Amino acid sequence: MRRRYRRYAWLMGICLTLFAGSLPVYYLAGTGWAVAMCAVAAVLPPVAVIIGNSADPTDPADHDARYGPNSE
Repeated sequence: MRRRYRRYAWLMGICLTLFAGSLPVYYLAGTGWAVAMCAVAAVLPPVAVIIGNSADPTDPADHDARYGPNSE
């Protein structure tokens, strides 16, 4: 379970960093780069949920998956 939380936290931290960093990038590099950063940041939350909810095949205690290598 710790692996799931860590993955999710890292991806959401990257998402927040991209959103917050887009304002200085807007002033320094232009609108295109800032919009690209916001677009990537908008895609990251669903990806973080999918990756955060995936089961760890090497963890025997992670058996809450219905399908896949850890299903019972």
